[in-house]
Amino acid sequence: MKKLLIVDDEEKIREVIKEYAEFGGYEADEAADGMSAIGMVKLNDYDLIIMDIMMPKLDGFSAVKEIQKIKNVPVIMLSARGEEYDKLFGFELGIDDYVVKPFSPKELMARVNAVLSRVEPSDKNNVKIETYEGLEVNFEARTISVDGKRVELTPKEYDLLFYMIQNRNIALSRDKLLSDIWGYDFFGDDRTIDTHVKNLRSSLGPYRKFIVTLRGVGYKFEYNK
Repeated sequence: MKKLLIVDDEEKIREVIKEYAEFGGYEADEAADGMSAIGMVKLNDYDLIIMDIMMPKLDGFSAVKEIQKIKNVPVIMLSARGEEYDKLFGFELGIDDYVVKPFSPKELMARVNAVLSRVEPSDKNNVKIETYEGLEVNFEARTISVDGKRVELTPKEYDLLFYMIQNRNIALSRDKLLSDIWGYDFFGDDRTIDTHVKNLRSSLGPYRKFIVTLRGVGYKFEYNK
C-alpha cells in the first residue's frame, strides 16, 4: 500500500485529506509544519508528499529543499496563494503539481493518482536500461549513472530526461514539454523548462552534450549510434 505524508498547519485540512486518501486505498501520516515533515521523511519512506506552503517554523518551499537532500519523493504543493510567481518557484524546485486552496479533495486525490502513475514503473519484471556512452539510464528504477557514479535528480528532472530520451532525435518545443510533462493545467512559461534543462545538464556532466538547444524551438536529446 502506498504511503502519503500530509503536511499542513490546519488540522481540519489534514483530516479531510487523510480521510479521502485512506478511502482511496492509501496510508497517510500527518505533520503540522515543515520541520516535523523533514523529521518524518528521515524516519519513513513515503511515495508522495502533500505540502502546504505557509506554515510555522519552516515554510513548505524550504521544507521541500531540505527533503530533496534526503530522499527523492514526488511533491504536490498546497497554497492559498495562486500567483504565477509562487507556482513557477515551486516547479523550478522540482515539485510535481501545485493546488490552490480552496480545493476539491476529490480533485486533489486525482492529482495524487496522476503523479504516482507517472513515477511508478510500468512493468517491474521488465527492467529497461539504456546506455549512451558513459550515461546509464534505468527507466523502471528511475536512476541514472554518469561514468558509473549514481546521480540524483529531482522527480521533474527525471521526467524531463526520460521523456527526451524516449523521443530522442526529435525536436521538442517548450510548449510540448510543458504540456506533456507538467500537464495541461500548468500555468508556467518557458523559464520553467529552461531552468530544469540547465539543472539537468549540470547533473549529466560530460553527457550534457546530448541535450541540444534548438534556437527558437526548444530542445532534443540527440544520440546516434
